[in-house]
Amino acid sequence: MSSLPDQPGFLPLAQLPALVAQLMASGYQCLGPAVENGAIVMRTLDAPNGLPRGLQAEQAPGRYRLTQDPHNRYFAWANGPQAIKPQAFAPQESLWRVERDAAGAMRFAAILPTAPAQAIIGVRACDLAALALQDAHFLREGRRDPHYAQRRERLFLVAVQCAEPAATCFCASTGDGPTPTAGYDIALTELADGFVTVAGSAKGEAVLNALNLSAATPQQIEAARQQGQAAVAAQTRSLPGRLSPSGGNLREALMSQPEHPRWDEVAARCLACGNCTAVCPTCFCHAERDEPSLDGYASEHGRIWDSCFGEAHGHLHGFNVRPDIRSRYRQWLTHKLATWHDQFGRSGCVGCGRCIAWCPVGIDLTEEVAALTASGVSHE
Repeated sequence: MSSLPDQPGFLPLAQLPALVAQLMASGYQCLGPAVENGAIVMRTLDAPNGLPRGLQAEQAPGRYRLTQDPHNRYFAWANGPQAIKPQAFAPQESLWRVERDAAGAMRFAAILPTAPAQAIIGVRACDLAALALQDAHFLREGRRDPHYAQRRERLFLVAVQCAEPAATCFCASTGDGPTPTAGYDIALTELADGFVTVAGSAKGEAVLNALNLSAATPQQIEAARQQGQAAVAAQTRSLPGRLSPSGGNLREALMSQPEHPRWDEVAARCLACGNCTAVCPTCFCHAERDEPSLDGYASEHGRIWDSCFGEAHGHLHGFNVRPDIRSRYRQWLTHKLATWHDQFGRSGCVGCGRCIAWCPVGIDLTEEVAALTASGVSHE
């Protein structure tokens, strides 16, 4: 995943604000990295020169700490807890409203979001892969979610190559990074003096054309390619075996181990807090609830992000299908890495490593999978 498309351009370092300005002039609300509560998150940029420089994030199981990049780059951080998901699948929203008139008749009306056109600057390859999985779920033929679709259609994605993967990253082993190859409007590879640029859509091409960029030199293109290869080599974590579109042997190995003692071991450490599902860019579980008005004449029906680690998530009429942490963790891991193949033709893990860094007790997904499949999966 380290190749770059043909005919890239080159954006000098000093002209990065010009790219942001062009997006703003095109009507986009621009989101970029910002520091909030000790983490890198995506927030609205107030000005074209509002992108910060010199940020890095040290990540390990149960650990996330901001540090300084000695080279003062714009995108030297691997990722924060927030992906693209909140901009398309809202954490909380109303779906429809019902009102009762004076005669007692009930009237129902859909509530659609007012979605601004947003340009997200700094998107990673793993998150583009995750967004494609969200699309597969929410934009299914015959089951198209209008709330998701309205936000999704107004997104403009500026992706960047991950030159400095975190210690928790393993996107190379899932085939989803660290160099963006699809799903973006513009892709950037940051070098010392500027950015190798590639348009991935007609919208992206129009923005880049407005900047009148020079073509990238063969040396710059080669430097971008080598940087991607170095980022692949820098990743120390991986999933056992290569995740192929057909599922390979990892799916069968996981599904053949429902009573493995490792499930008890990980359950003894897991807090069932739901942090892993909250930061996962592919999780789409949600709960629905009604909020009636105090006068009893109206009610709004909404949805809110949910987690399969919650006790209520597995509750059916009269019993709970997953009454303990052991069964909940097993459901999460086997669904994410095995039965997603049945639904979407690939794993639900894109190797971003967020679930490892943001787990309060440092449970490492790659370590658990290796233990569960030690005798059933070959390593590449």
